[in-house]
Amino acid sequence: MNYIEKILNRVANKWLNEETWIHIGETVLKIIMVFVVASIVIKVGKAAIRNIFKVRSKSLLRISERRENTLLKLLENILTYVVYFVALITILSLLSIDVKGLLAGAGIVGLAVGFGAQSLVRDVISGFFIIFEDQFSVGDYVGIGNYIGTVEEIGLRITKIKSWTGELHIFPNGRITEVTNYSIHNSIAVVDINIPYDGNIVKAEKVIEELLPRVSNKYEEIVNHPELLGVQQLGTSDVTLRVIAETKPMSHWHIARCLRKEIKMVLDDNGIKAPFPKLVMYSRNEEADFHNHHIRRGE
Repeated sequence: MNYIEKILNRVANKWLNEETWIHIGETVLKIIMVFVVASIVIKVGKAAIRNIFKVRSKSLLRISERRENTLLKLLENILTYVVYFVALITILSLLSIDVKGLLAGAGIVGLAVGFGAQSLVRDVISGFFIIFEDQFSVGDYVGIGNYIGTVEEIGLRITKIKSWTGELHIFPNGRITEVTNYSIHNSIAVVDINIPYDGNIVKAEKVIEELLPRVSNKYEEIVNHPELLGVQQLGTSDVTLRVIAETKPMSHWHIARCLRKEIKMVLDDNGIKAPFPKLVMYSRNEEADFHNHHIRRGE
């Protein structure tokens, strides 16, 4: 019992000591201050990075806007990771933990883990080359595998793209082997117009050709004047005319819808109606009578 009482007395003396609680209070306040300072540094650092890119945007020698957005996001992430790492080391020091020994041990453990973390290393290296070679940037509309969407974020390890229906897809950079970038070059809007066989094809072509220059001046997304290629297909009940227009990147869907509306309105104004399905009906009895009639005649 005397041994247990001695232990309890030591514990009581330690935790009831005024200096102990003062030390704990000071440590807690220092930890809070570390978090506050880290948050301030991150906010100020991000603001400074944005201002630097704003100044660069006004200079003569500048990189593309899409690449600036990518580098801006990447630098903000690196700043956040570095500041939080320094804050963590500082907090461990305040808690009287041997940081030097911890870092030395972490280096040895990291070397051992590195042999088993080949996929992580591959992701980081692939992410570096994606950014360095400017394969795609934040805001680009890309296709990766079976997924298509807008690039939300590019990091050294992962890439995030958001589909137009709202799903966010996350890809490890090491697994990105093929990418289709739709945002670099101009797009082509393709519109097919169906004209009935009994319609006036020559008149329809003339009306459409007169419309296209007006449409080109109306929509700023159109780069070159739209072009009527001519008859694209002969269907069962109609003739298909094809119109194409070169547009700014990713504007071809919008321009295609506008062209369809403009062409439909001008065709209606000129009395050229849309084709409609035609059905030919026959009676099996009539076919049988016709067949028997020819048999009796010996045909």
